[in-house]
Amino acid sequence: MSGINKTTEKHLMVFSGRAHPQLAQEVAAALGTDLVPTSAYDFANGEIYVRYEESVRGSDAFVIQSHTAPINEWIMEQLIMIDALKRASAKRITVVLPFYGYARQDKKHRGREPISARLMADLFKTAGANRLMAIDLHTAQIQGFFDGPVDHLMAMPILADYVGKKYGHLDLAVVSPDAGRIKVAEDWSSRLGGAPLAFIHKTRDINRPNEVVANRVVGEIKGRVCVLVDDMIDTAGTITKAADALMDQGAAGVIIAATHAILSGPAVDRLKACKVEEVIVTNTLPIPDDRRFDKLAVLSIAPLVSMAIKEVFEDGSVTSLFDGKA
Repeated sequence: MSGINKTTEKHLMVFSGRAHPQLAQEVAAALGTDLVPTSAYDFANGEIYVRYEESVRGSDAFVIQSHTAPINEWIMEQLIMIDALKRASAKRITVVLPFYGYARQDKKHRGREPISARLMADLFKTAGANRLMAIDLHTAQIQGFFDGPVDHLMAMPILADYVGKKYGHLDLAVVSPDAGRIKVAEDWSSRLGGAPLAFIHKTRDINRPNEVVANRVVGEIKGRVCVLVDDMIDTAGTITKAADALMDQGAAGVIIAATHAILSGPAVDRLKACKVEEVIVTNTLPIPDDRRFDKLAVLSIAPLVSMAIKEVFEDGSVTSLFDGKA
């Protein structure tokens, strides 16, 4: 019998764009590897150039990029990185999105609108991605936009364990800032030993994004420390108004817990001025020093991402990381 038999060793390689290198370095260190040296720069007209400094042939490649501002630039850089890997014969390309840009545009609210979250998935697929890995997508159905495996990781265990350790001795209530996120609040409640649930019923002006008109608390929160949970804090308008509504209706205190700290524009001033005891977030997005403040606690998501990458690389189970819930 002629031919060549070769059992190839699996080869894990971790790549980082320029959006949030600290997180990628933490993930690589937890995996016991280094980031692949990459040269990346912008041409005078804003075009992006990327080249890897070592061979990636046959590798199991994980490309980490968090979509922070300027968001379109970092998305484009990640697409170019994926294309470079595809053309250099990487065996499998997994796109790691600590924060998935455009996730809020996941359905049409009115006619003639795009579904940009689906377009994003198509762009990754076209560039050459075999698999996506994201943390706390705005809605779970985005997983179905990508034609291939999607690992949807949850930050809730990390956030909830911190809250449990620090505030577990108090009478807690878990509050969802809107009716749509009540399922997430239920998971929090069971993680915090069955704390009662409440939600904020809010009305919006559909012509003004990021603006909430009125808040009404549904549920029993009097005398309790409320854990207000959300997937992201952007301008912090919704969440600070919700916190104030809780305090006005007799809550003993409010803690905000959210995965993605976008913190656009007036967010930091609003959070500082708001009657909350602590704002707990993760480092899915970079938070520069000038956006940090005394009440802000930043928990690292790197251990979670590195465990998920290890499971994917070793053909293990990502679901097992979340007690079978992911």
